[in-house]
Amino acid sequence: MSDTPNVNASSEEKSYSELHRPSHEFASRSDYLDHELQIMKPRRWRLNLPGRDFRFEWEDLVPALAGTIGITVMYSAVMTAWAAGLTERWDHVNLGADFIIENVRVEMLIPAFLFCILSSGFINPRANLGGNHGPMIPLIGAIALAGAHPLALAILLGIFGLALSFVKGGSRLVNLTGKGVAGGLLVYLGTMGAISQITSLVTWSEGLQAKHSLESGLGFVAFAILLINIGLYSYLARIGKRWLAIPLCSLAAIGIALLLGAGIDLKFTTAPGLPNLNPVYWWGSTETGWQLGLPTLEHFVASLPFALLAVAMWSPDFLGHRIFQELNYPEKTERVLMDVDDTMTTCSVRQIVGTAVGGGNITSSWGTYMIPAAIAKRPIPAGAILLGSLCIVVAIVGYPMDVAMWRPVMSIALLVGVFLPLLEAGLLMVRKNEDSQSAGICIFASIVVNPVFGWATTMLLDNNGLIGDKDRPKSLSIADRLFIPLAAFLVCTVAMSAVGMLPGIPAWL
Repeated sequence: MSDTPNVNASSEEKSYSELHRPSHEFASRSDYLDHELQIMKPRRWRLNLPGRDFRFEWEDLVPALAGTIGITVMYSAVMTAWAAGLTERWDHVNLGADFIIENVRVEMLIPAFLFCILSSGFINPRANLGGNHGPMIPLIGAIALAGAHPLALAILLGIFGLALSFVKGGSRLVNLTGKGVAGGLLVYLGTMGAISQITSLVTWSEGLQAKHSLESGLGFVAFAILLINIGLYSYLARIGKRWLAIPLCSLAAIGIALLLGAGIDLKFTTAPGLPNLNPVYWWGSTETGWQLGLPTLEHFVASLPFALLAVAMWSPDFLGHRIFQELNYPEKTERVLMDVDDTMTTCSVRQIVGTAVGGGNITSSWGTYMIPAAIAKRPIPAGAILLGSLCIVVAIVGYPMDVAMWRPVMSIALLVGVFLPLLEAGLLMVRKNEDSQSAGICIFASIVVNPVFGWATTMLLDNNGLIGDKDRPKSLSIADRLFIPLAAFLVCTVAMSAVGMLPGIPAWL
């Protein structure tokens, strides 16, 4: 029987520091971590201090490392897509590798300090960190070619996000998403993401021979990396240590790749240094930074549908991350669950500030941090401070960025840290027959268009009893049952139609 005491009414009057007990007093490390989650009382938009309000544990290093690897990969992908699209769109713009590296460093310095260390670490530990909007990465080329401006997009996205968080729209949409819809969404995102990373790893492995003019191919490297990591991930899951998956599996991928001769593809080119931190350099003229100058009214009009779409995609993204906490945290830990509306506020402000100082990231809840943190049963603040510090170190040192962006590390980290846990969580949520029906329709609709369309369509059908639990509409108001889901569906559909994301319908804006 666990030694973990229940958090009863009398403990409500005591502070976290008074309720804290050393780990050696518990039967297991898991019991100690459960107790820490149950006694925490985060101060919302007030100063939280180590020792008084939270503690650092060695488990916090795992999500911090995972988040650093993940965000380095994601930021690099975002800046590469922006550079390619804007260079193709504008004759006077020529953004190369130097621009990409310097911009990634900007994003890893200022936002890491302001919104990882200060905001989520000390000011509001219930707001998850503002990371990267992964589903938007494939659209960045289209955004650039449509004539959008990164700064205009950031301002609009931030305004829409702040407006939605002000009316508590994010949490309401999350609460209106049934288990079947949420489970289907997670299964789809996990499956598609896993397939994408496996394909990328295999393509990289098969291309080594031609890239480096080798006499014999190295196509078997990908299979060896995947095979070893399947065994390692399974073992970690078996012993209840999946939160170690990203660092251990990434190290295994590096070791196997080097042992089998793929190390010839690992180049250390990012030297130590600091980026230009002057916003005028990035946006002040058409000769420096982004080479675009400040945005005009035309840029705001072109950015509008993409900003609407990005904010519409926040709710299902936030939902997936909060679900991981609910699945892995013990009972009576509602106070440490991420607050969706506070996270939306943080992401909105981070979007505007991060881009204003020169960055190009499109922000959302930081999944490569939250998912490992939830599995490790750790709250937000301590890991956020470590993550922000690691990002700053990596940005200044430079060379770790080359390792994080190496294909074996990138693909394995995303596989075991994000997509496999998403798939597993989705399957856990789909247990009842009516939930599996909603999940199936959500996956089907997501395949037809994308996961945002799948979420909005299935939420509308599910809340009206047309699929899933037929008794669900009886517990909902007319607004929750019809008006809000219909509004979400219309906003998503119109925004996607405007930018040409609906099959067979050309972009009309």
